[in-house]
Amino acid sequence: MKEELTIGVIGGSGLYAMPDLTDRELLKVPTPFGDPSDSLVVGRLGGRRMVFLPRHGASHQILPSEINFRANIWALKKLGVSQILSVSAVGSMKETIEPGHLVLVDQFIDLTKRRVSSFFGEGAVVHVPMADPVCPSMHQLLVSVTAELGFESHARGTYVCVEGPQFSTRAESHVYRSWGVDVIGMTNMPEAKLAREAEIGYATIALATDYDCWHHSEASVTVEAVLETLAKNVEKARAVLRAYAARATPETLSEMARTALRTSLITPASAIPAELYQRLEPLFSPFLHRPKTSG
Repeated sequence: MKEELTIGVIGGSGLYAMPDLTDRELLKVPTPFGDPSDSLVVGRLGGRRMVFLPRHGASHQILPSEINFRANIWALKKLGVSQILSVSAVGSMKETIEPGHLVLVDQFIDLTKRRVSSFFGEGAVVHVPMADPVCPSMHQLLVSVTAELGFESHARGTYVCVEGPQFSTRAESHVYRSWGVDVIGMTNMPEAKLAREAEIGYATIALATDYDCWHHSEASVTVEAVLETLAKNVEKARAVLRAYAARATPETLSEMARTALRTSLITPASAIPAELYQRLEPLFSPFLHRPKTSG
């Protein structure tokens, strides 16, 4: 009997709850890395098992750099999540991406400086490929359902992730635009890297809220403007999540997402410290037997 598909949703600014979920159960999931951003809501959306986690906490109390990314991804893996949909508020870096549009990101540039970006080290060496950080199968389904819903959306985009919590200077904004990026945000890295290490498919629904501070005729980004646009965008995101859940299957997952860790682990199983294996048991157990301890 095949294991049921479990979809994880990480809600960003503005998306702090999933009222459509039925059979809801609120779970506190302790992890070796500390507490996740909040309790996880396990329920069903259109008959599909779904786990929801508000990235900044249900009351938006966590700064981007304070997010416990490892705990969040570990907890989702522990609950059986194999596909993560990240819903994220972003600034637009292109005229054609207007506030209110959705961007289905497929690439990232990571400019964060203070965040732990790997589960590994301390006895195990892993180098996962990140050439295509978004799962192509998940991305393709998102593009399809978003088009069917008729929303103003962009099928591809590069997301530059900055440390924050401050918005960009005007000089920084112009530099990022010169790189050809599409949107700017503060939260999808190292989230996408950790999901890859955990063999969880990852895809982003980016909600454009503003033009950062580069636009010559639009006001620079403010929290007030972001929240106003978010209130409208969040309902679009929920509609996309419902449509995705209705059509996703366990096969909506690329081979890379399924096997990234097992094909990138360099350290022999026998050399992995037992304490490290125990800490990362949800990641290792699908393919690796626990190393035997002597004595």
